[in-house]
Amino acid sequence: MSRFNIQGSIAALVTPFKTDGSIDTKAFDRLLDFHMENGTNAVVVCGTTGETPTLTEREDAQMFEHAVKRIDGRVAVIAGSGSNSTKECISYSQNARNAGVDAVLVVGPYYNKPTSKGMYLHFGELASHVDIPIILYNVPGRTGSAIKPDVAVRLANDFKNIVGIKEASGKIENTAELLATRPEGFMVYSGDDNLSMLCNLLGADGCVSVAANVFPRDFSRMMQLSLEGNAPEARKLFFKYRRLMDLLFIESNPIPVKAALNAMGMMEEVYRAPLCPMVDENKKLLLDEMHRLKII
Repeated sequence: MSRFNIQGSIAALVTPFKTDGSIDTKAFDRLLDFHMENGTNAVVVCGTTGETPTLTEREDAQMFEHAVKRIDGRVAVIAGSGSNSTKECISYSQNARNAGVDAVLVVGPYYNKPTSKGMYLHFGELASHVDIPIILYNVPGRTGSAIKPDVAVRLANDFKNIVGIKEASGKIENTAELLATRPEGFMVYSGDDNLSMLCNLLGADGCVSVAANVFPRDFSRMMQLSLEGNAPEARKLFFKYRRLMDLLFIESNPIPVKAALNAMGMMEEVYRAPLCPMVDENKKLLLDEMHRLKII
């Protein structure tokens, strides 16, 4: 299997819901088209930002199929297919493969807190059963355990279809270790918007981004400039949007980004419990900054 080689801005998409809680496919189409028109390089469907813990396996599969059909090969579609059950993770990933996605993004098992040996066995079992590019997803702040850099590199060396990692620990030293030790062709993506420019300047390949939902053209431009090593121009965009990137995480993701997209007229601001709307003072900070930037 050839290595997956997408670089740049990879938008982690929200899942829009109607007021009755069902998936709003028309709003999802608007969001997909918005990204196609504004330079996004790939999209993630049913990741953390897509509230995937509240979606059923059938809903996940339907979202994968819908995105693949709508995008029609214009950019890569990456499916979030992680689980804290290895057996279920394999099933979700097979569903994604059958839907025609380009790769799967697989979070480290959450709550179980596997050891490094268990983490290796989990992803090794997945790679042995699913013939599709696999991107590891390290986000210990959500999962309670980490995919350590040495484990990720060992997996990349041992399984050809383990093609990259979304590194979202918030520790740039983890990205630096991955970049220093990765095998040729193994992709390293930042999972932290506010570190993404710095990671690219170190040699990373882009960002799986929440902020790209709100200002996709300029986020993609910032990724491209930093991938090219143009630090002065990339810095201008970073400082322009720095406060907004912080405010998009003032409450648990995807609460603020859904509020932002609602203000932009993209979708209803509806969440599935246990997520809920932003508190008023936080929402005012977010919308005031969006007004300042003339996004709304």
